[in-house]
Parts: sequence; structure tokens; C-alpha cells
Amino acid sequence: MRREDKQFEHWIGQANQPFSGWDFSHIVETGRMNSDCLAWSYGSMAIPLMQDAESMLDMGTGGGELLSMLRPWPKSVCATEGYRPNLSVAKERLEPLGVTVLSVEDDEHLPFETGQFDLVLNKHEAYSPREVRRVLTDGGYFLTQQSGGTDCFEINERFGMPLNTAFAEWKLDAAMWGVRENHFEVVKQSEQFLSQRFYDVGALVYYLKAVPWQIPDFEVDKYREELYSIHLLIEQQGYFEVTQHRFYLLAKALS
Repeated sequence: MRREDKQFEHWIGQANQPFSGWDFSHIVETGRMNSDCLAWSYGSMAIPLMQDAESMLDMGTGGGELLSMLRPWPKSVCATEGYRPNLSVAKERLEPLGVTVLSVEDDEHLPFETGQFDLVLNKHEAYSPREVRRVLTDGGYFLTQQSGGTDCFEINERFGMPLNTAFAEWKLDAAMWGVRENHFEVVKQSEQFLSQRFYDVGALVYYLKAVPWQIPDFEVDKYREELYSIHLLIEQQGYFEVTQHRFYLLAKALS
């Protein structure tokens, strides 16, 4: 029956679209995936901090999409990216604009001098609070928005894949403890659980290919039965809903 479902096969085949950097516009701008609004704006917090900084680092810049739109920049701007496919995209976008883009594979060893930056930005990137504190000046700021350890757990339940135990306890309290233990003062913070909906199974496949850590062994053929079950759910109620787990904190480096 599944093989004869032309709509299902259409969505599965349509999911083979190229993905580069950190750009989900293919499914977001077309309304095929949507999320509730956060109670805060990472960009609106970042821009005033940038205006007061002489130097800054953007950790996990992806393809540089967000950083390229956050203006004006401080005099000195560096960016790191640990995901190899994104590195060339980030370099092509940011280096002509004067940004130094470096590959980083070890969060515990950033290729920068001690106290090099007045500001460190980090959106959805792993980090070592000890190492972030090392590269920050006294009085410098660290702003991060993170995906919590239970992010989109309903996907894992549907696919019979347990959440990664190494990150299951990753939440705001743990992040605040980490920075406080490394000579930071937490200035602002918030945590939120919000709805994310997929309106066709092809959008879900596209998403899972872009975020391989959600279902590490994801392949369409391996999970066809689970995907078809989700397809039928969407056909019945119009969407497949999961729960995003997001939090942010703004911390000041103490002397």
C-alpha cells in the first residue's frame, strides 16, 4: 500500500534538495515547517552588544548567514565553524567582508589569544565555558542561544531512537552553572518550550538530513515505515508537531 501512495513518494523524492550553510528557507519560507515565536530575539540582543565592542567572535557561524546580517560590526571580527561542509560557505560569504573564518574541531582549544575579544556570540553551537572565558577580556560579554537536550524529542520517539544521553540534561540550569563556575556573572537568561510543525513528510526528511545529530543513522529507506506513519498522521490532522527546547543566557566575564 505504501509503495502505491503517490503523494508519499512525491514528498520523499522532493526532499532531495541541496542544503548549505544553515539555511532552512526551502521549507520555512514556503511554510512547510513553522515554529512558534520565541519570547526573546537573539539578534536584537546581539546588535547593541556589538556596538559596544571593539572585537568579537561568532562561534559556529554556519554559512555566515546570520552574522552577515548583524550590522554594524566591531573593528575586528572572527568566526569559527566546526562543520566541514559549512566552512567553505562561510569563508565565501564572510571573508570578502573582512571576517577571519577559522575551522574549529575542539571546543576546549580555540585558536585565539587570551583576552582577544570583547564579545563572544554563539547560536546553537557547542562551547567550553572555560575556553570562552579565556578568550574574553575582563568585563566582556558572552551571549548564547542553545537548543536544549530534549529538543524535538517526539521525532526520536517516532523513530524509536533514544535521545543522546550525553546531551539529555543540557538545559538552562546546567548552562548557568557552567558559566558561573568559570568566572562569569549571568546577566540575563530565559528558557522556553514551543511548538514546531511539519506540514509534509518531505519537510521532515529535509530537516533530518540537515541536522544529522537528531537521528544519527537516518536514511529514508531504513525508516520508510516510520516516515509513512508520519505521512498518514499529517494527512489526517494537517501537521506533525514536535516540541522545540530553547534557552539563552547573557553572561559577563568577571575579573
